Amino acid sequence: MTASPPPSVLAEAAHEVEALTEEEAARELATLAEQINRASRAYHVEDAPVMTDAEYDRLFRRNQAIEARFPELVRDDSPSRKVGEEAAAGFAKSRHGTPMLSLDNAFAPEDFSEFAARIRRFLGLSAEEVLRFVAEPKIDGLSVNLTYEDGRFVRGATRGDGTVGEDITENLLTLAELPRELVAPFPERIEVRGEVFITKPDFLAFHAEQTRLFEEREARRLAGEKVGEAVRIPVNPRNAAAGSLRQLDPAVTAKRPLKLFAYAQGVSSAPVADTHSGYLKVLEGWGFRVNPLSTPLDDEHAAAAFQARMGEERAGLDYDIDGVVYKLDRLDWQSRLGFVGRAPRWAIAWKFPAERATTKLLEIQIQVGRTGALTPRAIMQPVGVGGVMVQHATLHNEDEVARRDARPGDTVELQRAGDVIPQIIRVVDPDRPGRAAPWQPPTHCPDCGSPAIRPEGEVVRRCTGGLICPAQQVERLIHFASRNALDIEGLGIENVVLLHEAGLVKTPADIFRLREHVATMRGWKGWGGSAKGESRKVTNLLAAIDARRSPSLERFIFALGIRRIGEQNARLLARHYHTAAAWRQAMLDARIVGSEAREDLGGIQGIGPAIAQELVTFFSEERNVRALDDLLREVTPEEAEAVAEGALSGKSIVFTGTLETMTRQEAEARAENLGAKVVKSVSKKTDFVVVGADAGSKAKKAAELELRVLTEAEWRDMAGFG
Repeated sequence: MTASPPPSVLAEAAHEVEALTEEEAARELATLAEQINRASRAYHVEDAPVMTDAEYDRLFRRNQAIEARFPELVRDDSPSRKVGEEAAAGFAKSRHGTPMLSLDNAFAPEDFSEFAARIRRFLGLSAEEVLRFVAEPKIDGLSVNLTYEDGRFVRGATRGDGTVGEDITENLLTLAELPRELVAPFPERIEVRGEVFITKPDFLAFHAEQTRLFEEREARRLAGEKVGEAVRIPVNPRNAAAGSLRQLDPAVTAKRPLKLFAYAQGVSSAPVADTHSGYLKVLEGWGFRVNPLSTPLDDEHAAAAFQARMGEERAGLDYDIDGVVYKLDRLDWQSRLGFVGRAPRWAIAWKFPAERATTKLLEIQIQVGRTGALTPRAIMQPVGVGGVMVQHATLHNEDEVARRDARPGDTVELQRAGDVIPQIIRVVDPDRPGRAAPWQPPTHCPDCGSPAIRPEGEVVRRCTGGLICPAQQVERLIHFASRNALDIEGLGIENVVLLHEAGLVKTPADIFRLREHVATMRGWKGWGGSAKGESRKVTNLLAAIDARRSPSLERFIFALGIRRIGEQNARLLARHYHTAAAWRQAMLDARIVGSEAREDLGGIQGIGPAIAQELVTFFSEERNVRALDDLLREVTPEEAEAVAEGALSGKSIVFTGTLETMTRQEAEARAENLGAKVVKSVSKKTDFVVVGADAGSKAKKAAELELRVLTEAEWRDMAGFG
């Protein structure tokens, strides 16, 4: 039987999160975002995973745990805000009618119980109300979106970034299990979601054939013969399925043993069922294969038994699964719950436990982040865990090193699920003779030699070098150019370091003045051009930089690297202030305690006091303002637009009192989806105040300011609840 993670492991993870200060949490969330997003890109777009699912889940779970404790630190390059990756080059893009969401994860019974409890809280359901779910084994394949018009298959696409995927229609048409026409009755237009996969036996045969072709090609190449394109040997069934569907030649895809299970619905011009279990039956009637193990559950308490059953049976299945997806059966409740960030509120993936391994800790090094935080990192003897070789692991902070008492030479146990990936769980041989002395944190920055101090009450030790510290300077530039910030193609870590060491780029604005240094760059090895002009590498880099001179306001704000301003908070600020000029001026005005601008900033839903203080601190430093103004002379951020058009688009709204027909959480989520700005406090800038039962001071202030007050019924009508 597959067991849940031991309570000791869960307690350890919780203890670690509780031990974090805000500064440490912010640093770790930045590291996690970089690791997870890089892995996501490799998995979704490049079909070349750099870590196992268990390793990815451990990173993601750690990220979730920290965000749950520090919601004001949620970044918008946070993996919790993303679905998949942008469509890869080589295929036309296809926009989905409704987003293809990712799923939040559970790893233990208590996680699933909390998931069910969140549903009850959001919908305002009593404990006696029965929650019925459908359990579906989570197949490790490639998600696809299939569009049918008038019953005919017209287009198929990958998930992509959740909104736009790759058009792989021609490749999907090679699948024998894809219905070309639906069996009537059917809606005029519908999107069917499914998973394309390869069975284990088919994968083994395919892997053997690819290995044979690879070896033959290498033998011809070594013999001096001309050989064609490289042969890729897939590392697992998922990799094989994804790579097969992304072939530019459909004839190649047709030769691959691909299977398809349908399991979900996107946009539909008309309802086709009242429940998810009913929808699966409709799919079968249309000619789709539905996983025969998909099982309706009478209530939430049946999930644990189904999970245990799948844990026992997974090894004997023809296909790989890494867990079970549980979906709320009632579709009307699914519609009300909607989604938050990257995931629906009505579904969760309960993952199976991950593997562990032991190895030797060789050294503890220090990494310096862009905010000056000094993070200890374990260097270990390489060890295989879940099919991936592991050599490094974060140790979080000096208190965690001391708590584990990890020392060079120790044999340590690694775990790859839930927390930072990989994570040292414990020291295996703490009583061995001749053990090294306890590790001591550095007193000076290893990069610039400046004193490294740990402020009272905080966990993180930080370099005091600031702008003179090359590690911080480089890290800030890397962040600025990174995919989730300005996304400057060709300006990755290696090139940022090169440009910085050459003295060409010290500030973000310097990036946009690189054209002045073409002659210098052409003199570098690998960058040289002809007498007719600069090399293609230089040309492409300059073009990529120029293409980012008008970024979205939210990307621009996030790219600045202000502490605690992740992608989500940057989006909140962009939607609230609309223009870079307005945001800049408001932040300068907010430096004055008690000012209207300070009150307005603190009133933005999701911007807590700690985040507001970081913004004020940033704008109180004149060097930061000068650097920002210098950058704004090179870059013109686009004006932020409201999310949706309508009566609530761009409006500021406050909810107060108890609502009777929905929870406050559901009401706020609906308002934000309609483009409104949900704020916490009432001011003269507030457009609407929705007043429920037992409203207090906010309702009184709304009356004093003569604001428009809405009853719950008026709010429902405006929000389209009917």
